[in-house]
Amino acid sequence: MASISSISSTPNLFHHSVKLLRASPKLSLQILKPTPTSHSHKLTSSYLIIAPSPRHSQRLFAVAEETSVDTTSEAARRLYIGNIPRNLKDDELTKIVEEHGAVEKVEVMYDKYSGRSRRFAFATMKTAEDASAAIEKLNGTEIGGREIKVNITEKPLSKVDMSLLQGEESQFVDSPHKVYVGNIAKDVTTETLKNFFSEKFNVLSAKVSRVPGTSKSTRFGFVTFSSEEDVEAAISSLNNSLLEGQPIRVNKA
Repeated sequence: MASISSISSTPNLFHHSVKLLRASPKLSLQILKPTPTSHSHKLTSSYLIIAPSPRHSQRLFAVAEETSVDTTSEAARRLYIGNIPRNLKDDELTKIVEEHGAVEKVEVMYDKYSGRSRRFAFATMKTAEDASAAIEKLNGTEIGGREIKVNITEKPLSKVDMSLLQGEESQFVDSPHKVYVGNIAKDVTTETLKNFFSEKFNVLSAKVSRVPGTSKSTRFGFVTFSSEEDVEAAISSLNNSLLEGQPIRVNKA
């Protein structure tokens, strides 16, 4: 059940908030971070709706919506495995993961131009319990001298957030002249990344990679250029430089 608290009674406010937002530029909708409840199968998402009053002041309405998450769905059983060695293959990673739970599928992600590993993979487990066990046993451990990150990819987004991320993805201009940017701070955005490289180079496009279906940064991204000369210059100039106070790795994607 959705519960709505406000200064005045506002029936069906949540169900019509998106339509109102489109109709009037004076209304705004802010999506707050989902808050886990005491039950692992439910999330509570909070919305802050700001509406103008007749006296031009603002009234705030807090809306809480409880959303059920199907723990049998593939998304709830799908693991993100990041920072893996570049030479790690599907079958090798499968053997590691299946020591801690039943595995349906493991897939290392590769760049479509270079064919090189993108240093992360996805593993679909048989059950949500298998997924939880794998996270508990593998997250923070090392493979080939690299500390890996393992977590569930299931983090439902609002339709508003999802459309923003899809728009960001669709605007990315891919190119064979591309660099991989690793070890970026978790709060670095696509715009921040592009502006950082644009200070010295003519950037074609940039994007921060995110865990599919979520707004969570994977802490790496890509920047594209129009020539291989720009790629070499960017690597030479910006590898190990500081972005938002953190040294980044820049190499060919």
